[in-house]
Amino acid sequence: MIRLTKIFTFETAHALWGYDGKCKNIHGHSYKLYVTVKGEPCNDIHHVKNGMVMDFGDLKSIVKKLIINPLDHAIILNAQTEHKKLGEQLQNQGHKVIFMNYQPTCENMLMDFADKIQLELPENIILAKLKLYETETSYGEWIREDQ
Repeated sequence: MIRLTKIFTFETAHALWGYDGKCKNIHGHSYKLYVTVKGEPCNDIHHVKNGMVMDFGDLKSIVKKLIINPLDHAIILNAQTEHKKLGEQLQNQGHKVIFMNYQPTCENMLMDFADKIQLELPENIILAKLKLYETETSYGEWIREDQ
C-alpha cells in the first residue's frame, strides 16, 4: 500500500455564529489542504498509469472541482443561523457566499471534504487523510483509521 499526498491552497472567509471569541466576526484564512490517498500501484505494463497509485493530475482535478473552485475567495456561512440573512445580503451585492448546513469550523469542513472527496475517487483508491491548516500554526486532521 502506497500513500500519495497533494497540497492545495485557497483563500476563504467565514464567521462562527454564536462563538464566544474573535472568530464570531467575519475573517479570512489562507487555508492549506493536504489530501492523502492510498492504494496499490498499477502493475500493468500496457496501462498508461502503470506504476501509479493515482495520477496527481486526476487527484488535483477532483479536489479543485469539489473544494477549491467553490470555496476560493468566498465567504462560508452557516445557513441554519442568522448568518443566512447576512449572506443573502452579501450575495445580492455580488459577493460569493457559500451556505453550509453546519458551523464552518476547521473540524466540520474536514468531515464535509472527506465525504465529498471519497465519493469521487476511483473505486480502488482510498482517502486516507486530510489535513487542513487554518493558520500557519493551527490545523485539523481527518484520518480514515479514526472513523
